[in-house]
Amino acid sequence: MRHITQERIKINTDIRAKHVRTIDSDGTQVGVVSLDEAISLAEKKGLDLVEVAPNAEPPVCRIMDYGKYRYEQTKKTKEAKKKQQAFKIKELKIRPNIEQHDYQTKLKHGQEFLDKGYKLKVSVTFRGRELAHRDIGFHTLERFLEDISEFGTVEMKPKDIGRDIIAMIAPGKSKK
Repeated sequence: MRHITQERIKINTDIRAKHVRTIDSDGTQVGVVSLDEAISLAEKKGLDLVEVAPNAEPPVCRIMDYGKYRYEQTKKTKEAKKKQQAFKIKELKIRPNIEQHDYQTKLKHGQEFLDKGYKLKVSVTFRGRELAHRDIGFHTLERFLEDISEFGTVEMKPKDIGRDIIAMIAPGKSKK
């Protein structure tokens, strides 16, 4: 399996342009110089010439420590991944003609999931002749959403999708 990687950054002799716009390590512009001259400027400072804008005319290159630059980039991407919040989804399946005790059990499980911070997907599944009475399923789901509203907010109103009616509930107090 091949992984899609970032576009490869060209450094030093990998750069193919004849002339490059060069930015010094302190951020000042050196100007448009030949590639050989830019590489020699970087070598004098003990740094690398890194192509930062390959599509510009002429390409823009910066004199910098490439190893340090890559290290900082990986640190930034790791930090961004840490800050991402991935919601886990729990699903409750109920039937349109669910008995009261079973309904209460499903409701209690839904409350526990929302208290733990999970998103909740509630689906009413129809079989056979039940499909002719979708209004009963909508009524059951609306009642469920009303009963659980004090533990979470309805994120997606009930939608009719094939043999199911689906609703999503996010954790947290409702804004009623």
